[in-house]
Amino acid sequence: MKHEKKFAELKTLLAEVNDLNNAASVLGWDQATYMPNGGAPARGRQLATLSKVAQEKFIDKKIGKLLDDLLPYEESLPYDSDDASYLRVTRHDYERATKIPPAFLAEYNVHAAETYQLWTEARPANDFARVRPNLERTLDLSRQLADFFPGYEHIADPLIDFADYGMKASSVRALFAELRSELVPIVKAIASQSPADDSCLRKHYPEAQQAEFGARVVKELGYDFNRGRIDKTHHPFMTSFSIGDVRITTRVKEDFLGELLFSNVHEAGHAMYEQGNDPAHEGTPLAGGTSAGVHESQSRLWENVVGRSRGFWEHYYPILQAQFSEQLKGVPLDEFYRAINKVEKSLIRTDADEVTYNLHVMLRLDFELQLLEGTLSIRDLPEAWHERFESDFGVVPPNDSDGVLQDVHWYGGVIGGAFQGYTLGNVMSALFYEEALKAHPEIPSEMKQGKFATLHGWLVQNIYRHGRKYTAPELVKKVTGADLTIKPYIQYLKTKYGELYSL
Repeated sequence: MKHEKKFAELKTLLAEVNDLNNAASVLGWDQATYMPNGGAPARGRQLATLSKVAQEKFIDKKIGKLLDDLLPYEESLPYDSDDASYLRVTRHDYERATKIPPAFLAEYNVHAAETYQLWTEARPANDFARVRPNLERTLDLSRQLADFFPGYEHIADPLIDFADYGMKASSVRALFAELRSELVPIVKAIASQSPADDSCLRKHYPEAQQAEFGARVVKELGYDFNRGRIDKTHHPFMTSFSIGDVRITTRVKEDFLGELLFSNVHEAGHAMYEQGNDPAHEGTPLAGGTSAGVHESQSRLWENVVGRSRGFWEHYYPILQAQFSEQLKGVPLDEFYRAINKVEKSLIRTDADEVTYNLHVMLRLDFELQLLEGTLSIRDLPEAWHERFESDFGVVPPNDSDGVLQDVHWYGGVIGGAFQGYTLGNVMSALFYEEALKAHPEIPSEMKQGKFATLHGWLVQNIYRHGRKYTAPELVKKVTGADLTIKPYIQYLKTKYGELYSL
């Protein structure tokens, strides 16, 4: 009874912190969707106030005392019980949060809001100089944040740990080196051939029709519109205010069919993860996703493994042709399938194909590490970007808009820990899908009929419902019985693109 009373008190206190953080998320969503430019200064102050109050409430000594008092109760429970997991995750978050001064967090949030607004104006204007002073300040703040966690091997380690708990710069570099050695030969083999013709995707596709088709697809995949919505933004994202309110954003190009559709499916993958959380986790530290990598595994699984598969389009292509009869008249499925899986050395990470995508991530990770180490300056970043891009892709970005300005991450967050999750997610997407097929070999044939309930249900049962209950390594071990490996992902790429390009 003593434990029950203290646990109830802890839950009440943490629910208030959760409400404040979610209120800040609503303001962040509004800033990225509907807020007029003139609202930026006030929005920065509002976000800073909410984050400061939430931080002060969370690191209150009362919560630390309750966690200490409840430790014997936690240790008496099975490791994976809900109560033990709640206390374990809260303790990890609390110990991390108490190392970050609330004043720093407020300063950072004001700066991030201002920098994001500058980026939305600087990118279309190809004006890196305009945002450079802010980015230099972001780098200073990122280093300060890392220094709140002394004892690291590499200054990026604490920042990577925020997003992918348990990972370090050394472990990420090792995995990336192994993956790069497998990817480069595949890229070279495909690049030696004539690229696929994707002209069928680059006709005029009216926005309203694209939006209608894109919404239909994600609904049928399993995205619940009773607990979500789709809005337009500069850089697509998913945000969750509760298990009952998980929103996605998208962007559209009327001269490129793939933009809105695959943005929708990608962000819906993130959203279905959070909508699939156990309802008992609502308003608790267990709600959400366990890491950036696991979260990305779901967006990439639905976007690429499912959404770019031939079986998926055996069902949806006739529907798409009916929607865009003039544009797709006379375009056979094989041509369309090759178009949406075209491999080419492209400028934009979010537009990159499955084979070259991870090279974009590796470039960004290397720059993050160099910036934090002090071996690269913000001033020299655009030139370094162009040189590295030409070396890795054989293409020179024509401007900074398609170069160093293209990703929002450094302009709305810290420098460090922002990108490794994308590649970790790609690796895990194939790993989890392989396990789903072992349990349900009928999944591919069901997709050809437009049925996704079996796959979605398996993901809910094995991944989504757990929320943050397990770390990423624990979840991988629980689902697969082994540690993380790149083998299923490499096999997936070799099989799919070996067939497409006769490798």
